[in-house]
This record gives sequence, structure tokens and C-alpha cells, in this order.
Amino acid sequence: MSPISRSSSPDRRSVLRGTVAASAALALPAAAAAPALARSGRPNAAWGVQTGDVTSSSGLVWARSDRPARMIVETSATESFRRAHRWHGPLLGPGTDFTGTASLRGLPAGEQVHYRVTLADPDDPRRTGEPVYGTFRTAPARRREGVRFVWSGDIAGQGWGINPDIGGFRAYEEMRRLDPDFFLCSGDTVYADGVIAPSVTLPDGRIWRNVTTEEKSRVAQTLGDFRGNFRYNLLDENVRRFNAQVPTVVQWDDHEVRNNWYPGQILDDPRYTEKNVDVLAARSLRAFGEYFPVSTLSPRGSEGRVHRVVRYGPLLDVFVLDMRTHRNANSPGRQSDDPQGILGAEQLAWLKRELSRSRAVWKVLAADMPIGLVVPDGAANFEAVAQGDPGTPLGRELQIAELLRFVKHRRITGTLWLTADVHYTSAQHYAPERAAFKDFAPFWEFVSGPLAAGGFPANALDGTFGPDRVFVRAPERANVSPMESPQHFGEVDVDGDSGELTVRLRAEGGTVLFSKVLQPGRVGQ
Repeated sequence: MSPISRSSSPDRRSVLRGTVAASAALALPAAAAAPALARSGRPNAAWGVQTGDVTSSSGLVWARSDRPARMIVETSATESFRRAHRWHGPLLGPGTDFTGTASLRGLPAGEQVHYRVTLADPDDPRRTGEPVYGTFRTAPARRREGVRFVWSGDIAGQGWGINPDIGGFRAYEEMRRLDPDFFLCSGDTVYADGVIAPSVTLPDGRIWRNVTTEEKSRVAQTLGDFRGNFRYNLLDENVRRFNAQVPTVVQWDDHEVRNNWYPGQILDDPRYTEKNVDVLAARSLRAFGEYFPVSTLSPRGSEGRVHRVVRYGPLLDVFVLDMRTHRNANSPGRQSDDPQGILGAEQLAWLKRELSRSRAVWKVLAADMPIGLVVPDGAANFEAVAQGDPGTPLGRELQIAELLRFVKHRRITGTLWLTADVHYTSAQHYAPERAAFKDFAPFWEFVSGPLAAGGFPANALDGTFGPDRVFVRAPERANVSPMESPQHFGEVDVDGDSGELTVRLRAEGGTVLFSKVLQPGRVGQ
């Protein structure tokens, strides 16, 4: 494929009038319909396309068929697809719910890549469906080109699903219009434990109306249930249009399986006939890997894990954490020795190693849970790191203290934490002079969400690591609908000339609620 410069490539937003718009306009199959195994007709990729884990030279392209099909991807430097490069993708069949991911390698750095996915009949390659189009930009090879991305999480939660009356998941369209390089999805990508009813009556008497499916009428237990949960979000036109333009770096948290789950848990929830949460988690992870293009979960990825590093050029490395799979049981969190913690010993060792190897100016720790916010699980246990005791580290705080100490003593610069999970937006600055534990360098943690779920009041702070809540925007009551309170997402903009990193906390409707500029090359800020 011949490279093109950014200056000579069409403006990305012009794509909205062309290939991406055409992709998003495809008619979807019936929400609850399963792919047909019949050979009549041609394969249809009406669920759209998406890309993930894009680097300076590679990326993953995803699609779903309505029947067995061979996935073919063509890439080009232009929308005309002259001198296109063809990639033969996988055979899509019932073993992956007719989804598939093709791995693209040898791409030009810092360039706009146009692609189209065509599905071919595996028995007659001449019988092909209509191509579906998308575009993405590879990570830059040179620092001066800069990086900009958005992040959020918490999608279709608390019973607030796709509401056509308000235009569906509108925040996706707002994020798309910002034209980011990628989207960091910070977990709770679905609510597999959350039923979506046809309608909900709001406190003021208005009626919220949901698009519903069979799989969203009950808690997810079977593999088919989990697949249906991940498929649900793709019914929204905003999501499909966004996916066709913006690559995603995705992680998971609890609601992909069940609220506040941990390995080894045996459920006492009467809604579940399968009580072993490890069985449910394995089914969910399989569906998660089928419906998102994740490098460590793709057919060629041998690791079978969610945590990974996505290297986005000389300015940025994204350390995608998994604070769910390797944690210990939720508890009061008062242990004086806790080697497993919330990351597990192996993931912590991996994170230290990768942080010390990173040469990027900025190192984003993409956490699916916050550090200093107290997130309870019932009357006595705690779900995240903090447990409300402002003293020296105990329980899961011990592992975070070890990591923060490591960052300070290795003089690792440019770290910041991004998360979602708590369904409001805030900015916390952590400093040793305010903390019970003092052997760390100052750092920032930014929270943004929900993207399409209920809003909740702000959580209490735990003083162990000295957080100062510099900004917060949260509703005053629990589970405020998206019709009553704006949804939230964050934006990170790294300037290629100065290396400065600007974080903006945004509300649906275009408002920038809070902005903070961080300087490069510092151990703590």
C-alpha cells in the first residue's frame, strides 16, 4: 500500500459524507434474529465494522456476517481504493457467532487508512455481499504529529438502553465529531446483569422507551446471552457510525459478567441458575473477544488476556489494566499482607516491567476502577482499592502502594490514571504531603462516565494516598436517567511540539466542564 501524507489525504470529516456514512446507513437485521445458515442470498455485514488496538504499523478490523462467510479486507491510502491492498481474513461461522477479526500489518505510520470489508460465500467466492467501509488513522512515528483520544465507559446500564426518542446513544456521535485518534473504553461495555425493559417511568412522569431484545430481557448466563448483550449496543446507529471511524482500545470490568464479581465467587442471586461466577466469566470473556478487536484475545493472540500495552507512537503508551480477573475476593480490606490484591502478582510484575521499558513521553494507566474513591460492596466489603480507612495502606491498597513506590524510585515520568466505573466525572490529584503513605510521586486520576447509563452521586475519598478532589460533577440521587442528566466523556490532547498533555472532562451537549494541562518529563505533578 502506498503511503500518503496527512496534508494530501482527504479531511477525515469528509468521510462522513462518503464511506463511513454509507457503512452506517446499512439496514440492520432484526434485533433478536440469529444468523441464517441457509445458502440463499449473499452474506451481509449489516452490524458494521470496527477497528481496535491500532499502532503505528498494525491494527485489527472486525466484522459480523449473517451467515457463513469469508472475511476479506481491502486497505487503501484513498477513498477511491486505487492500488488497494487485499487481506484475507478468517472464515466467519457459528463457532464465533459469525464474527471475525483480521490482523493488518505493515501499515504506514501516521496516515489515514481507508478500508472496506467484503464477505464472500465460502463455497463460491464470486458471491459477495455489499462492502462495508471504514477508516482509521495509524499512530504517528514522529512526536511532532501529536495524539488526541477520548475515553469513557458504562454503556446501556441500569436499564437505560437505546432510546430512539432521544436519538439513541448520542454521546457517541459527539465523540465522533471530535475526530479523535482512538477511543479508550474503560469497562462496563455492557450490563450483562441488567435487564432492559420496554419502558421506564421517570420521576417526573415522562416515559423512557428502550429498544429491547430477547437477550436483554434477563440476566446473561449462557454464551448466547452474553453474545446478545455485546450485540445489543451495535443496534445503535451512533455506535456503528462511530466504530467505522474511530478505533477502540477496550477493557472490561464487572458488568460484562455481574455486578461486583470476583474469581471464585458462588452466587446467591435467585436470578441465576448458574451459580459459579467463573463459568459465567469464561463465557463472557469469550463473547467479549468475539465482539471487540483485542490483540491479546484475537485468534492470533495466544495470551488470552485483557491486560496489554497499546503503543501509540513516541508520545503515548496505554497500559490497559484488568482489575477484575486476577483480584482476590471483595472484603473489608484490612489485611496487612495482600500479595494478590486487585491486579494479581503476575499482572503487577508485568506492569512494572512494561512501565520501566516504556520510552513514551506519556504513560496512561487505563484502570477499570478508581484508586482513591471508596466503592462499597454491601455493608462491610469493598469493591475497588480504597476501603475508607485513611491510614497506612491495607488490603488492596498495599499493591497500589508498591506500584506507586516503584514509579517514584525508578523515576518513571509522565504517568496518569484514567477510569470510569462510578458514573460521574471528576479530577483527583494525589500528593504525598496529604497522604498517610508518602513514598510516591504526585499524580492525577481523571474519571469520566457514564457514556450511556444511569448517573450516581460522588463517592467518598480515602486519604491513604492523599487525594484532593479538584473537580466533580455528579447528580444528587442514584440512577439518574440520561434524559435527566448529561452523559460524560473525557478528552486527552497531547501536543506534538511542546509535549504538553491537556485533559478535558466533557458533558454531553458540548460543554467542557474542567480542563487541566500537564507538563511532560516529570515524575510527579
